[in-house]
Amino acid sequence: MMKRMLVCGAVAAAAVGLALAAGSTAGRAADEAGAKMLAHNVYFSLTDASPAARAKLVEACRKHLSGHPGTVFFAAGTLAADCDRPVNDRDFDVAVHVVFKDKPAHDAYQKADRHLKFIEENQSNWKKVRVFDSYVGQ
Repeated sequence: MMKRMLVCGAVAAAAVGLALAAGSTAGRAADEAGAKMLAHNVYFSLTDASPAARAKLVEACRKHLSGHPGTVFFAAGTLAADCDRPVNDRDFDVAVHVVFKDKPAHDAYQKADRHLKFIEENQSNWKKVRVFDSYVGQ
């Protein structure tokens, strides 16, 4: 299971890079309208970082955080344990990557019932949460 999640995480990261480099249809449409896509990356450090707890959070991410209006790309996965170079930040257990077509789509997602339910159901196991938002595909 862990091997599958690592492979999925690597594939997801590659897909984001390819989509942004090639300019996805949604990305081109946003650029043509003068909007900027917004990449929303969240890194969770867990109190219980067992494989079962990590898998449970990844599944909760998929259930509650995917498929929101304005989403260009979504992926959730665990730390790639085999990527251990001096430049790798390894202070997390689970990561979520969502690219929105624009900031208004991101802002609506922040208030969405499914997003708020995700927080309510899962925050008790969060030791630390870091959020990195950036404009991409410019």
